[in-house]
Amino acid sequence: MVYGYARVSTITQGKDGNSLESQMEALQQYGCDEIIEEAYTGKTMDRPQFSELLKRLTAGDVLVVCKLDRFARSAIEGVQTIRDLFARGVKVNILNMGMIEDTLTGNLILTVLLAFAEYERGMIVERTQSGKTIAKQNPNFREGRPLKYSQTQINHALDLLASGNSYKEVEALTGISKSTLYRNKVPK
Repeated sequence: MVYGYARVSTITQGKDGNSLESQMEALQQYGCDEIIEEAYTGKTMDRPQFSELLKRLTAGDVLVVCKLDRFARSAIEGVQTIRDLFARGVKVNILNMGMIEDTLTGNLILTVLLAFAEYERGMIVERTQSGKTIAKQNPNFREGRPLKYSQTQINHALDLLASGNSYKEVEALTGISKSTLYRNKVPK
């Protein structure tokens, strides 16, 4: 049986041919009998759908993945997983590389490419942290979700509250919930 595996880190991921849709299309074109898809980080091999798929694979099966970084982002875990699959008689095909062979050269190429995938993930994390550090220098920086209401709108609602209106009245006038007002209320 030929199993395809498609993975994104986040459901909204969709660049460089890594969207679930583009992976699914490539796996269907390859002729996979069954395709497993998952939105889960690649920093761990302990992914629910992937783990279940690995348990199901038996001798003679083929595991097909579009790109090596969709399979693993850790060189050690990726190599170990593929070696375990080889030992069970499962073949591994990475579409943008070809069939991974259980030979010295195949293991060398696999190890080097997985090391690059791990390095790339580390660079992404490093750039993200660097970007956050720079962004935090801006006095208007706010980590997390963007504000639904501007500070001016919240201040107006708080002024209405301070002038004797109830939370319910302020919410009706501004649309800003009681919990948001309460969170932004400055202690006296």
